Amino acid sequence: MSFRAASRVEFIPRVSTHSRLGLRPYTLPPTTSQWRRNHFWCSPALSSPPSHGPSLRLANHSSLSSASRPSCFEKTRNITLTRPPVRHCSYRRHNMCRLAGDIDHTGGATPDPTQGRELLPTNVIPRHYDVTLEPNFEKFTFEGKLLIDFDVEEETKSISLHTIEIDIHSAQLKSGETVISSSSAITYDETKQVSKIELKDAVPKGKTQLEIKYTGQLNDQMAGFYRSTYTKSDGSTGILATTQMEANDCRRAFPCFDEPMHKAKFTVTLIADQHLTCLSNMDVASESEVHSEMSGSTKKAVKFNTTPLMSTYLVAFIIGELNYIETKKFRVPVRVYAPSSSDIEHGRFSLELAARTLGYYEKIFGAEFPLPKMDMVAIPDFAAGAMENWGLITYRVVDLMLDEKASGAAMKERVAEVVQHELAHQWFGNLVTMDWWEGLWLNEGFATLMSWLSCNYFYPEWKVWENYVTDNLQSALGLDSLRSSHPIEVPVKRASEVDQIFDAISYSKGSCVLRMISTYLGEETFLEGVRRYIKKHAYGNTRTDDLWAALEEASGKPVREIMSIWTKNVGFPVVQVTENEKDSSIHVKQNRFLRTGDTKPEEDQVLYPVFLGLRSKNGVDDSLTLSEREGEFKVKDLGFFKLNANHTSIYRTSYTPERLTKLGQSAKEGLLTVEDRAGMIADAGALAVSGYQKTSGVLNLLKGFDTEQSFVVWSEIIARVATVQSAWVFEDAAVKDGLEAFVKELVSERAHKLGWSFSDKDGHVEQQFKAMLFGAAGMAGDQKVIAAAKEMFNKYMSGDRSAIHPNIRGSVFSMALKYGGKEEYDAIVDFFRKSTNSDERNTALRCIGRAKDPALIEQTLNFVLSSEVKSQDLYLPASGLRSHAEGIEALFSWLTEKWPEIFKRLSGNPPILGSMVTICTSSFAKPEQLAKVEEFFKDIDTKNFAQPLAQSKDAIRSKIAWLARDQEDVAAWVRENGYSSKL
Repeated sequence: MSFRAASRVEFIPRVSTHSRLGLRPYTLPPTTSQWRRNHFWCSPALSSPPSHGPSLRLANHSSLSSASRPSCFEKTRNITLTRPPVRHCSYRRHNMCRLAGDIDHTGGATPDPTQGRELLPTNVIPRHYDVTLEPNFEKFTFEGKLLIDFDVEEETKSISLHTIEIDIHSAQLKSGETVISSSSAITYDETKQVSKIELKDAVPKGKTQLEIKYTGQLNDQMAGFYRSTYTKSDGSTGILATTQMEANDCRRAFPCFDEPMHKAKFTVTLIADQHLTCLSNMDVASESEVHSEMSGSTKKAVKFNTTPLMSTYLVAFIIGELNYIETKKFRVPVRVYAPSSSDIEHGRFSLELAARTLGYYEKIFGAEFPLPKMDMVAIPDFAAGAMENWGLITYRVVDLMLDEKASGAAMKERVAEVVQHELAHQWFGNLVTMDWWEGLWLNEGFATLMSWLSCNYFYPEWKVWENYVTDNLQSALGLDSLRSSHPIEVPVKRASEVDQIFDAISYSKGSCVLRMISTYLGEETFLEGVRRYIKKHAYGNTRTDDLWAALEEASGKPVREIMSIWTKNVGFPVVQVTENEKDSSIHVKQNRFLRTGDTKPEEDQVLYPVFLGLRSKNGVDDSLTLSEREGEFKVKDLGFFKLNANHTSIYRTSYTPERLTKLGQSAKEGLLTVEDRAGMIADAGALAVSGYQKTSGVLNLLKGFDTEQSFVVWSEIIARVATVQSAWVFEDAAVKDGLEAFVKELVSERAHKLGWSFSDKDGHVEQQFKAMLFGAAGMAGDQKVIAAAKEMFNKYMSGDRSAIHPNIRGSVFSMALKYGGKEEYDAIVDFFRKSTNSDERNTALRCIGRAKDPALIEQTLNFVLSSEVKSQDLYLPASGLRSHAEGIEALFSWLTEKWPEIFKRLSGNPPILGSMVTICTSSFAKPEQLAKVEEFFKDIDTKNFAQPLAQSKDAIRSKIAWLARDQEDVAAWVRENGYSSKL
């Protein structure tokens, strides 16, 4: 699934991938949000395709090596991993943090991760579902008839199935048309979401078929089988029925074994009016006329071919008025569908990219896409960014339909990434599936990495691997620096916990771990292991160890021993570096890094195999690994060195102030790559937050980058200053104004030099660079930029849609609101109401929270819950309010006042509810504000959003501690550097 992105959990201005890729939609100030992309789960493994499934055709991938594309990974590391003498299994068992439902994050191997799981009884095992559905678009219900073929493993008088909001009318066992036994009683456990069908007669071991007739709810919660609405060209409302099954919502569509290890085959029949389009995972097998008992009219019954073995969360079906475009440039037909509210031609970019990407993935994965077609559908109401349903991928409209005349370079990159992410899932997640949700990262981490790999392959000029360090890596390190983080392989006991791990750990950290192992093994060896993994486990379920085994087989290296430490433990290390000039060596020491800077001994037991990646004037030495607490390493020339070359490993590096100054000079001398420079700045900023160094030192470091030429490095510079500004948002106005003046000094000259006009000659990266500097300078008070923005805004709102280039539309709107008033606010709201383009509408929603006037803040908050804003977009106007102190305070007051209404509207979609809780709480920075949050939620059942709430409170604590340490340090720096005459 594509994690609809938002910012890193550090809550600084940036948009990261990742992509529910679930939904962690934290939207950011336009200074960076304009150019940052957002977007983000055993049965015995099969050595060959099962005889009852479609054959998996293995592709010839020998031609890959001839492709003249830049490699995304570093050269192979030659490492001998030495085992520390005193580490035993018990070192992993310290209780580091908890997830909802009292999940222990022990940070290591648990005795048995399957213990305590709420699973259905396995007295019967489903092998095939035949489901017939007919929606009622007036009553918002649907009628269902279900036939499940079971293997009866042991004699039983009951069958248990997952259901939510399903009214079962009858249940009986059949053999052909003969009823063998019917239900004597049906009971429902609401907590476990299980219907238990008691049978009049015992069913012997063997095979049986269960028939169920039922009614379900065509809900508006964007979960299960639900309804989505859109506005037609004549102004009327159109309705389509669609699905979102992941993680645990197939049980809303039909009774089932809603657990990923229970793969089965599915035959779907949809009954609908003749003019409606019907889609499902497979192609159409037949279409016939039927008499509808529901409506009394004649309808069509569209039956689809039976799927291969797959998990319930991948089942999908759609009924509605849809247009489509098609390409035959791939081996099977590829289509993009959309309702009439979208111009279908805006799906052309995604369509053509999908065809090329499918072919590319077939080559690198060594296996053909096994289904007879690939459909991609734009859904007007969609909680995530996209969903990888096998053969029928569903998307938010904005993440599939690209109007290149109305959207900028960053949005084009976002769309490409989301499409390629979901297509990677067709192999990693769909063909080979984790056996339980603690393996979610196998799906999402891999799809995230592959989306970057394929994007780099098709668009090398985008330089996406430079962005990876400031996007995915920082997203991972930001969340994982909180005490309330969780391991990549997080134990999941019950359904309510699953949605809370669609986050930057599963997506971004999972991706970073895979990239790290790719660097360690070498790209081609890594991909060879992937091919072996797919071939061996096709149509089956796996655990993480199955991937490690395939990579070990391909490489001959101790992958499991190295990587299990990274996936089974929460957190990551900071490596502190000191120098010994006498013997030309460095001393390095690793400890767990926490943003709050208060790591306890019991939280610091894990020793990671840290790939040091020592860069010097002689190149990069990849042979050095720190696998103990501390160690000494020789460096030929202490004049220049840097650890974690290109930041392909997962750790922060803490240098002495003197070394950090030297590295700043080395950056100017061209000795550091873009990744090195951006990663060094990111590390320095994070270390200041946690107290490893003074904030003034980081500000001095950033000031020294005045000659920097890289867009990626500049984006990190601006983001790090914004981190300080967000923590100081409730501090003295003179300090805040001083920090703003510092930003203006940093970016204004370069912004003026690059300008803010765009042409076809501008490269993809240059467009984003211009847009970023324009937005940063204007929001920092650059009068020349502000004047230009006001002029553009007035022309644009007067009807000249060419006055604002899409790359800077958000920045212009934000400046209009920051430096304007009600007139500008009303103009943007009117623009939102009249626009039919999702990207334009999102920009308007994202910006209106910038207005600080109390009356306009109130208007924005009223707008959030109005009928004009879809539930999927509630976070957009709310997020804008986090850009100023007045909005942050108003957001929390609104949350407490409107909690019953917010909870009622979003309770059916916990990820969005959790995101709203985060947005309304995480920007606080004072002890009394934290106390208000804790007081409000103390008597509220928070199990469905306990994780994001805990992370918000941790983020507040980190800012409280940071301010206590460096409040005066920053004030003095602002004063001494002449940025405020009032101090």
